[in-house]
Amino acid sequence: MKITTCLLVPLLFLTGALAQAEEKVLKVTVSPIKGNLHLLQGQGGNIVASVGDDGILIVDSDYQEYAPAYLQAMENLGGDHPAFLINTHWHFDHVGGNAQWGEKGSIIVAHRNVRNRMSTRQEMKAFDRVVEPSPKPAWPIVTFADSMALHFNGDDIEVQHFPAGHTDGDSVVFFTGENVVHMGDHFFKDRFPFVDMGSGGSVPGYLANQEAVLQKLDADTVVVPGHGSLADRDDLARSAAMIRGTRAEVKAMLDKGMTEQQILDQGLDAQWAEWGSGFINEEYWIRFLLASFQ
Repeated sequence: MKITTCLLVPLLFLTGALAQAEEKVLKVTVSPIKGNLHLLQGQGGNIVASVGDDGILIVDSDYQEYAPAYLQAMENLGGDHPAFLINTHWHFDHVGGNAQWGEKGSIIVAHRNVRNRMSTRQEMKAFDRVVEPSPKPAWPIVTFADSMALHFNGDDIEVQHFPAGHTDGDSVVFFTGENVVHMGDHFFKDRFPFVDMGSGGSVPGYLANQEAVLQKLDADTVVVPGHGSLADRDDLARSAAMIRGTRAEVKAMLDKGMTEQQILDQGLDAQWAEWGSGFINEEYWIRFLLASFQ
């Protein structure tokens, strides 16, 4: 099933948003999370910064254009460039600032598939877009296959690979001491998620990974989505329930012999309407769900 045409609209919107961002002063907002952890937000994916006696560690790096604004934000927090940068996956709204930090000596950490994709030419068929290799300073220099741990600023930080979800190289980052978890793009708060099947992602894997993470969380866990405001376990559980529910609806329509167009015309139950107000609207999400049954 081809989804190229239907995803050109959000791509054009994204491109326009970036053009507007370049015309104004780029700013980063900083909000406390818990302990020495801070939420930094620019235009792309959410960043978590650990700031303490060992220096600064960040998760993800947003778009390239925002790197100077993040440097200013870190200086305002009393630090400098990060000692460590963990990438949750390879998409440009999460690794765009890598080169600036790599050139300054930051140690970039990610699953090995992130380095593989950043160091080679990628075709994002969903967007009808080719992504050329990132400059070498942007590549992760520490990679892993399944999981790893960093001990930094008094916390034990567990980085766990979750396969075949958003992409084939996604990691979820657990700040175990503070009971905070950064989901990367395995969680779009209260929105239909983007599943990059061209990069090894899948809807069933995405759901299975959310359910696996939920088993590790409690009611006090602060959940940082890849996009959106701070959340909790209930918010993540609601996302998993949405994926289960909408997938069941599409499966039921397929079992009735409905065609793709008939399913698109009927749409999903009204209870999911607000989930389509983000980057991925209802039509795109249905197409992802349909592709998951092929």
